[in-house]
Amino acid sequence: MASSEEDGSVEEKESSKRKTIGPLSTAWLTFYNIAMTAGWLVLAVAMTRFYIQRGTHKGLYRSIQKTLKFFQTFALVEILHCAVGIVHTSVLVTGVQVSSRIFMVWFITHSIKQIQNEESVLLFLVVWTVTEITRYSFYTFNLLNHLPYFIKWARYNLFIILYPIGVVGELMTMHAALPIVQQTGMFSLRLPNKYNVSFDYYYFLIIVMISYIPMFPQLYFHMLRQRRKVLHGEVFVEKED
Repeated sequence: MASSEEDGSVEEKESSKRKTIGPLSTAWLTFYNIAMTAGWLVLAVAMTRFYIQRGTHKGLYRSIQKTLKFFQTFALVEILHCAVGIVHTSVLVTGVQVSSRIFMVWFITHSIKQIQNEESVLLFLVVWTVTEITRYSFYTFNLLNHLPYFIKWARYNLFIILYPIGVVGELMTMHAALPIVQQTGMFSLRLPNKYNVSFDYYYFLIIVMISYIPMFPQLYFHMLRQRRKVLHGEVFVEKED
């Protein structure tokens, strides 16, 4: 789900991770997280400046799309981090989260230009920006062994409001895209064709939207448990049959 923070680990796990990876890996992760923090900060400044100067969100996506596409696509590296073991998080979970973001960027807002001025696009862009600045700065300071409490607090509290808002923004954007996809038949493959395969992007989008129903509660409550564990020291023990 695009707006989810890939929470895989809490502070204690991060500390353990630093002990098991080498100095080169630590240096790379520090550089990567600093770069990503800076990238999303650039996006935040650009979005704020655009709105102050224009007084409207219309045209905002077009003005920041190159920067957004670069840094969001670059996040594919995080799947590699998990695959090679320098970050101890599930490859599957990270892959789903990063891929869902890339799907929203490239196959929704980039491909369907008619929806780029929708308010829902602004909604999820603001949520993504705040979330990623918080997340990457959290990882950066944690790797440097100097984590300010306000960043830790923001990491485990802002999602309570931001996550549902981001999900709403994404769903509204996909909903706005449906009539255009249906009318144009984009990314769809109709029969008959030489491959003897059909694919309807319109129904695929509907399936993606429906998938939010089971996925959102699971991810949201998982993050709430992580929040309680980190901020309040609660320990959750799985029951054995």
